[in-house]
Amino acid sequence: MSSEPEEEPVSVLQRFEKRLEGLVEGAFAKVFKGVVHPVEILNAMQREAEAHKAILAGGRTLVPNRYVIDLSPYDHSRLAPYAAALAQELAQSQAEFIGEQAWTVYGDVIVEIERGDGLDTGMFRVTAEVYTGGDVAPVHPSPYDAPGQPAYPPYDQGGGYGPPPGHGPGGRNVRLVSGDGRTYPLQMGSTVIGRGDQANLRLPDVGISRRHARLDFDGAQVVLTDLGSTNGTMVNGQRVSAVALNPGDMIQLGTTTLTFRVDG
Repeated sequence: MSSEPEEEPVSVLQRFEKRLEGLVEGAFAKVFKGVVHPVEILNAMQREAEAHKAILAGGRTLVPNRYVIDLSPYDHSRLAPYAAALAQELAQSQAEFIGEQAWTVYGDVIVEIERGDGLDTGMFRVTAEVYTGGDVAPVHPSPYDAPGQPAYPPYDQGGGYGPPPGHGPGGRNVRLVSGDGRTYPLQMGSTVIGRGDQANLRLPDVGISRRHARLDFDGAQVVLTDLGSTNGTMVNGQRVSAVALNPGDMIQLGTTTLTFRVDG
């Protein structure tokens, strides 16, 4: 029997442990000796995502993107100098795990580490929720409620959700639209998508590489090329290395989904 389904989470854990080893020169090993360990926290976060899955219209699986970790007062005080770094590593690893499962999240994966009064040393609690930047989202968030409808608000040329789209020959407007309605016009030539300073289109997503993918627009078509990203690039649920985009294609990078739109 194949054990492949069980290997994916392990690979995420292994990468997470490797990154922890290089963080603050082994301080984590001393901090967590005999008390709660980060890998246990990541395991619990993965279980929480699994337990809170919601099936959306169109067959997508939505999981929580905000995880609050309550540590015992003793553990929290010992961890304080490293809390921000640990939260970032946990968020990145959880984003990798969610990407491998091909699940959907709203926005970025967020991890917050807090003091949990009443918890014994070595104990911790994980609370997971779908967070949209304001209130906690309902189980079936409205952008995905209607089957066959676009997963973003309509673009309004008169005020809308961003600058006017890019213009190609023949008056074609080519743009990417994010799940929350932000619009990214594409200009002629190459556009690099990523998290780093060198990217033309920067996305604050821990699951996205610094130089993740490139879009080449020659006026007739747009070709999407993965630039050797850590988590890969998906189009309509399929991992791609390079592909010509069609109107309506859904591009997923990390936990971010962008829809390719062409007008004219």
